[in-house]
Amino acid sequence: MEVRIHGNHMSVDDELRRLAEEKVIRATRVFDDAIFADVEFTEEHNPRIAAERFRVEVTATAASHTVRVEAARFDERAALDAAVDVFERNLRRLKERLITRHRRGEKRLNTTSSGVEETSEEDRVLRIERVKQFAVKPMTPEEAALQMETLGHSFYLFLNAETDRYGVLYRRRGGTLGLIEPE
Repeated sequence: MEVRIHGNHMSVDDELRRLAEEKVIRATRVFDDAIFADVEFTEEHNPRIAAERFRVEVTATAASHTVRVEAARFDERAALDAAVDVFERNLRRLKERLITRHRRGEKRLNTTSSGVEETSEEDRVLRIERVKQFAVKPMTPEEAALQMETLGHSFYLFLNAETDRYGVLYRRRGGTLGLIEPE
């Protein structure tokens, strides 16, 4: 397995790099086909957020699903530990769902995605800050919910394999999911 480790607004020393690689490889032992993981350390220099000064984001691809987690703590090792714990938990949950789906005999049509379009509002003028593109392939709403959860997003655009139409799955305030489909 290849683990790419880099820092944003900080340099990652060799010991931290070795520790991160070791922990991520240990967490991915659940999947045999996990081939790539990206670990990004970020240091925030804002004194108001001293309790969450260091942020670690782990992104990996396993079984054609993208799993992304992040955690922020007071130091880089604590943030790494928290992120790897959530990462391993998400991988186990994904593996259990895939096994359950396989035992029920459902088809697996899911693919990885590299992101969604993000917008921001500035000075009451809407402008597109960043554009992300991803391949949209057919999947069931259940597979879209699983992909949305593993990515940690609050919504997910997908091509419904059952209706051959686009849909948006989103998380509602009560924790339930909603589905938007065109007429």
